[in-house]
Amino acid sequence: MTLPVIETARLRLRPFGRDDVDDLHRLWTEPEVRQYLWDDEVITRDRVESLINTSLTSFENHGFGLWAVLPRDEESLIGFCGFWFLHEPPTLELLYGMSPSHWHKGLATEAARAMINYGFKGLALQRVAASTDAANLASFRVMERAGMSFWKRETTNDLDTVYFAISREADQVSEISEGGNRAED
Repeated sequence: MTLPVIETARLRLRPFGRDDVDDLHRLWTEPEVRQYLWDDEVITRDRVESLINTSLTSFENHGFGLWAVLPRDEESLIGFCGFWFLHEPPTLELLYGMSPSHWHKGLATEAARAMINYGFKGLALQRVAASTDAANLASFRVMERAGMSFWKRETTNDLDTVYFAISREADQVSEISEGGNRAED
C-alpha cells in the first residue's frame, strides 16, 4: 500500500519510516514534549523503533499510523501526528505534537486539521476523537482550532483527561459555513 504525502500550506506529512527512529526519539525525549505525551517518562530508542514498526504494520493493515511532520520544503522533523489506539479499552484517537521551537505558530493545528481531513476522506471515519491531560491547555486550543468540540472529561489511566471530537457531518457543515477555509492560529 502506497500512502500519499499530505501537504498543507506550510507542512508536509509522510508516514514515519525506519530511518526516522533517531529523529523521533530526539523529539519524544524533549522535556516539553514528553511531559504530556509520555507523562514525563524518558522512553528508549528501542521503544521508538518498536512504535515505528507498529505504525508501519498499522499503515499496511488499516491505512493509518504515525506521520512525520516536516516543513513543506525541508527534511527536518519538527513534529508528528496520526491516528493511534490509546487508553483502555483501546480507542482510535488523533495524536499530534510539535517540537517546542515550533510552538505558537499554528503548525500543530495545521497538522491536526490535515489528519482530520485524511481521517474523513482517506479512511472514511465517521468521527475523530482526541484527548489530552487536563493540564495541557495548549492541546485544548489545538483541538478547538482544528474544529473539534469538548466531548467529556474523565479519569483515564489515573490521569484527569479531557476528550474532544468532531463528526464527519459537523466537519462538512464547518467547511460550508467557512467557505472551505479555517482561520490560522
